Amino acid sequence: MSGPLLPPPARPGVASAWVQRWSHLVPAGARVLDVACGSGRHLRWFAQRGCQVTGVDRDAAAVEPLRPLAEIIVADIECGPWPLAGRRFDAVVVTNYLWRALLPTVAGSLADGGVLLYETFSLGNERYGRPSNPDFLLRPGELLALAAEAGLQVVAYENGLLHEPQRCVQRLVAVRPAAAGSAVLHALQN
Repeated sequence: MSGPLLPPPARPGVASAWVQRWSHLVPAGARVLDVACGSGRHLRWFAQRGCQVTGVDRDAAAVEPLRPLAEIIVADIECGPWPLAGRRFDAVVVTNYLWRALLPTVAGSLADGGVLLYETFSLGNERYGRPSNPDFLLRPGELLALAAEAGLQVVAYENGLLHEPQRCVQRLVAVRPAAAGSAVLHALQN
C-alpha cells in the first residue's frame, strides 16, 4: 500500500500502532530483540505480553531502568561488532532506526518462524523534519528488498505519509519461513 496512512497519533512511551497491530504474531514466551531500544517502549510492550526480551542500545543511561524487565546490552552497533552474534530470536523489532550496514545482520537474527517488525522514516520525511539526511531515510521499496534478499515472507508492508506528527515512513512485517505448525504460521492462518 502506498499513499496516506492514518493511524492513531503516537504517544511517547507507547508502542507504535504498527507494532501493536502485528504483535499477535509473537506468542507469549517468545524471545524478542528490540534493536536500538532507547527508552524501551517496545521492550516494555513485549515484556508485558509475557515475552523474553532483549534490548540493545548505545545509551547506557536510557536503558538502565529497563534492566529489571529484560536482558540489556549496551553496545554501539554502528561502530562496534554485533553483540549478539550467533543468537536467534523469535521476533526482532526495529523502529525509528536505520543503519543500512546492519540490515542483513538484523534479518539474520531471526529464528525459523521468526517475525521481523520494522518501521522507520523514509524519503520524503525531509519535508517534515528530522531525520532529513538521506542516509537515515529508507528508499522506496528498501524494506521489501531486504525481505527478498533475506528469504523472508512479507506479511504486511506500507509506505507513505503519517499524520500527528506528519512524517514519511516505511513499515514491514515479514516472517522467516519455518516448518509447518510453527506458532507464527498458525497465527497467520487464524
